[in-house]
Amino acid sequence: MAVFTFLEKHDIAGKTIVPFCTYGGSYFCESINNIKKLCPDSTVLEGLAVRDSDVKNVTNSNIFVWWQKIGFSDKS
Repeated sequence: MAVFTFLEKHDIAGKTIVPFCTYGGSYFCESINNIKKLCPDSTVLEGLAVRDSDVKNVTNSNIFVWWQKIGFSDKS
């Protein structure tokens, strides 16, 4: 909810949003849809969601693969 409050109070039209989070029970896809509704004039890239029980298994390599997938390079 803190993210939604921030997005409601700030004009980020024309900006790129790169969502990422850990979660324990909520639906990340639903959050992405809500962000898109709140920010129709922003670009929302594919997010990264890591289940709380999987956090310890995430490596820099996993994050880097996602980073490249959404269009960034190692120099970004």
